[in-house]
Amino acid sequence: MTRKGWLLFIAISVFWGIPYFFIKIAVRELDPAVVVFARAAIAAMILLPMTAQQKTLRPMLKRWPVVLLFAIIHMVGAFLLISYGEQHVSSSLASLLIAANPLIVAVLALGFDKSERVNGLRLVGLLIGMAGLVVLLGFDVGGDRQLWFGAILILLAATGYAIGALMLKSRPLVELPRIAVAAGECSVTTIVLLPLVLTRLPGSVPSLGVLLSLLILGVICTALALPTFFALIAEVGASRGTVITYVNPAVSVLLGVTILGEPLTIATIAGFLLIILGSWISTTGSIPFFTIRNAPQPEACGTE
Repeated sequence: MTRKGWLLFIAISVFWGIPYFFIKIAVRELDPAVVVFARAAIAAMILLPMTAQQKTLRPMLKRWPVVLLFAIIHMVGAFLLISYGEQHVSSSLASLLIAANPLIVAVLALGFDKSERVNGLRLVGLLIGMAGLVVLLGFDVGGDRQLWFGAILILLAATGYAIGALMLKSRPLVELPRIAVAAGECSVTTIVLLPLVLTRLPGSVPSLGVLLSLLILGVICTALALPTFFALIAEVGASRGTVITYVNPAVSVLLGVTILGEPLTIATIAGFLLIILGSWISTTGSIPFFTIRNAPQPEACGTE
């Protein structure tokens, strides 16, 4: 990891550590489709003028089929699944399930991306992470059908994020400026969801807390976060880039437990630690702390 990579990593960990908390607040009064639409529309209003100013709008339009597919998978589908999922599970559990993202990238890479494939110790890490996911689902979700339904939606969203991370390495998207990709993704989401949102508008003006949540989701968690994330993927690769999901749940769980009063169980902690350990090993090929103390440090580290 380069210094730039670490700075991007820290920034996106904050930007994407807080949205689960604000989504939970917003879906209490608004339909999930309205929440995603507002988030994307706010971000599009910020990003489109920047794209036009940089004269990168035309190159993005020339690659509209790829941008459309990317937006459907990475934003429309994933954002809707998370928002609907959080109607059934806590914001803490949602963020913990999203922490399986690097594991899903590793699984998908087995068939689609040789540079991201895992083997040896990294494969062991993948299995450890999967065990953590089983613990988290088995004890925190148990036999509650509503919780299982919400958990499945969140895991499908994590899959969409993983596919999107791999797509960002494809030539059509790599050749586009990051701001243009983010603007195109948000614009597509706004247009696609508009017909659905018109049938699900609230009967009254949402509370101030909900309006502030939508503003934060749109400005910080989307307009600012997306270009930062794309830059991170370009700098360190898809598997290392998705390691941001190690830190995100810590931020989300802290907010959920302290402010929303969400429960924190032993199973939650155990499952989370296993997922973090497995994801770390599967993406770095090393064991935390052990490697640091015993292995000589290389003079320089390249990016993927």
